[in-house]
Amino acid sequence: MTVAAIIVAAGRGTRAGGAVPKQWQQLAGKPVVAHSILAFAGIADLVILVIHPDDRAFAASLGVRLVEGGATRDASVRNALEHLPGTGVTRVLIHDGARPLVSRALIARLIGALDRSVAAAPAVPVTDALWRGRDLHVVGTQDRTGLWRAQTPQAFHCDAILAAHRAHPGGAADDVEVARAAGLDVAIVEGDEDNLKLTFAADFARAERILKERGMDIRVGNGFDVHAFGPGDHVWLCGTRVPHGKGLVGHSDADVGMHALTDAIYGALAEGDIGQHFPPSDPQWKGAQSDVFLRHAAARAAARGFAISHADVTLICEAPKIGPHAAAMREALAAILGLAPDRISVKATTSERLGFTGREEGIAALATATLVAA
Repeated sequence: MTVAAIIVAAGRGTRAGGAVPKQWQQLAGKPVVAHSILAFAGIADLVILVIHPDDRAFAASLGVRLVEGGATRDASVRNALEHLPGTGVTRVLIHDGARPLVSRALIARLIGALDRSVAAAPAVPVTDALWRGRDLHVVGTQDRTGLWRAQTPQAFHCDAILAAHRAHPGGAADDVEVARAAGLDVAIVEGDEDNLKLTFAADFARAERILKERGMDIRVGNGFDVHAFGPGDHVWLCGTRVPHGKGLVGHSDADVGMHALTDAIYGALAEGDIGQHFPPSDPQWKGAQSDVFLRHAAARAAARGFAISHADVTLICEAPKIGPHAAAMREALAAILGLAPDRISVKATTSERLGFTGREEGIAALATATLVAA
């Protein structure tokens, strides 16, 4: 685990109106903050959502780690940062939950910028004329040279921004202010005009228009795999060790379910199959755990701008019995893909004693993966 995303959604957002805070209002059929979470799916190894204590019921089904916020924004961010030591996270992106249109391309630019700088933040240059006003009258102008409009997510080396927050007295407008107070150099990364912050009711209509203009790119891929039984006392199926009187034979750990699902993701991307990415002729993959392949497929989806929305795996065998292990398999796949378990299906069927599976010579698996452009 190296990259974490902290999505700050503990505010009350009263200027937007509505019966609930703006981050929980509906935008294109889902809560505002759900769009932000989806943007980080498959990119961040860990997503932390910072919420107000009164909003736990809203957030319970989102499938991410929840942390209660503090009295101020910077206190909320620090609460989340304090959960990262010991997790292996080295880079963290801190994002306002009220910016639901952040693109995966922008997130990728920020992560890349951390190869060269301890901190990076997106911004767009100020191009409009600037006035100073009083009582709704213009009283002067302001030079716009060198001025930028700040956005989130703001990206940091984890240990550096945690130390900066621990040292800061509080009251910062954003995490760049905290970082600069600690003496950190912050690189500016090209922002995105569509990455707007929802503040007023009219902003929701603009966000709906942007989402409609982006359109919906949905990909569906299928995968199929077979492995024969051989000597052994267990099989690996969908990331779960299942006791059995035989093992499965393969170049890797022969996890037939995970192989089928990996191929389904590659198929949705039109990027071939496992054998093309991990040739069986390469000895480094001998005995490899199949989560290596599945994580690679998920990373390829993220790099192409897709989030995995749903996965369905069917195991075809007479034995072992899959039912007692199906929940554990769903949990294992969900953890690898960074999804909620309710987006993963694992089920089994027999071939009515017909064919090689009916003769208990091996196990076959079918899988389908649905990818959605984020």
